[in-house]
Amino acid sequence: MVTLPELHFVMVPHLAQGHIIPMVDVARLIAARGPRVTVVTTPVNAARNRATVDGARRAGLPLDLVELPLSGPQHGLPEGIETVDQLTGHELGMFLSFFHATWNLAGPLEEYIRALPRLPVCLVADMCNPWTAAVCERLGIPRLVMHCPSAYFQLAVNCLTAHGVYDRVDEMEPFEVPGFPVRAVGTKATFRGFFQYPGVEKEYRDTIDAETTADGLLFNTFRGIEGTFLDAYAAALGKKTWAVGPTCASSTMADDADSKAGRGKPADVDAGHIVSWLDARPPASVLYVSFGSISQLTAKQFAKLARGLEASGQPFVWAIKEAKADAAVRALLDEEGFEARVKDRALLVRGWAPQVTILSHPAVGGFLTHCGWNGTLETLSLGVPTLTWPTIADQFCSEQLLVDVLGVGVRSGAKLPTWYLPTEAEGVQVESGDVEKAVAELMGDTPEAATRRSRAKELAAKARTAMEEGGSSYSDLTDMIRYVSELSTKRSFVIDAMPFAAAELGSNKGGEKIEADAALSVQS
Repeated sequence: MVTLPELHFVMVPHLAQGHIIPMVDVARLIAARGPRVTVVTTPVNAARNRATVDGARRAGLPLDLVELPLSGPQHGLPEGIETVDQLTGHELGMFLSFFHATWNLAGPLEEYIRALPRLPVCLVADMCNPWTAAVCERLGIPRLVMHCPSAYFQLAVNCLTAHGVYDRVDEMEPFEVPGFPVRAVGTKATFRGFFQYPGVEKEYRDTIDAETTADGLLFNTFRGIEGTFLDAYAAALGKKTWAVGPTCASSTMADDADSKAGRGKPADVDAGHIVSWLDARPPASVLYVSFGSISQLTAKQFAKLARGLEASGQPFVWAIKEAKADAAVRALLDEEGFEARVKDRALLVRGWAPQVTILSHPAVGGFLTHCGWNGTLETLSLGVPTLTWPTIADQFCSEQLLVDVLGVGVRSGAKLPTWYLPTEAEGVQVESGDVEKAVAELMGDTPEAATRRSRAKELAAKARTAMEEGGSSYSDLTDMIRYVSELSTKRSFVIDAMPFAAAELGSNKGGEKIEADAALSVQS
């Protein structure tokens, strides 16, 4: 038995917190098997995620962060704007400038790779970074595309594109997704793929071409919830496809309090304070409320939500990022007395909250979520039922998966992205009475609520099993590492101490080890 030769993976996440979190997670998982892993991003994003990487390094994992400069000011962006959540509230043109600056990272990335003593065995790029394809082609590096939304969403977009639905229906015309494994109904407004918007047509074509030429696809999901959709997507694209999640359920993260508290951006409140507050509440009695890093409610819709939560009588923890910059939100919390009125049964976090710490606490029995894929996987992995409130992009598909397919969610009543609502609505599509009713339905003691809770616990157990040695996602990660190792050697790269046969993918932690037979063979 010999040690697997040192392999080097380079990970290039999209500059958005919801994409960086899972890619850093995957980087940790790969590093735990032995290969060296480098996450390449910009200074602002590196600073946000450095604590997680430093924690992995203290644990002995060969994981690094490399910073590349973003040419934002050259494209009209203010200095320091380096991530999508910093663009919230800006006009569309600012987003286009951001994409152009991101595409310009190709040059610095290639310079970094060429300066390495040896080329990486693989580059893993977010689907929103198709500009990496040309870099890998010039250098002869195997490239995988990582999808951060669900396989359900990716397959739905693929089916709608393949059947020409986007070209023949109006924006608000309902349709059923053709060729889909389950019945899924929506509109173009709720089934738009990434970059399927006016002004980014070139970027959209780039993403399609980059996926077509990729050497394989990664998903942060697991077969226990998306096996059917994964298999259908792999067949549609004719690509090797691996499900390596839910990364948040990995033992290297799930059992580490610091990793849970520090996941993503630094929290604006001490995790210990939140835990102490939750410790004083009965089991499964608290509703956690968060709309993630990007999704926004209008001031009037925010007020409706606040009144509905107040009227529900339910204890809750609410992460309110808008409280940092929105004067109307601060006025409602302070001058209008909302926080004072609910202080005996609610904890308001003005900013970013340690979400996994909160969801993993036994006092939490529900999650009002915008249905971002990270939060969806976190709540599924921790067995917490959901109150769904999608706002943009893939979130409407996540809602369908949670409510219609998995049976662990209750709908709030949000049906469209806010910008499709008439001006006179002022962004309101869920009234305070709707909120009160939905909270009662989710958190109540009806047989339906009990069934949702039981189902959520079953899925959480499946998530943990998938990530354990011998589980489906653990095995998929093993196969991915073997596959790109052999693919790299086929492309005539020299890896020390070859051959690859009879290799051991060793864990630096001593817990995750994979042994291979002497005649190990990888099918491409």
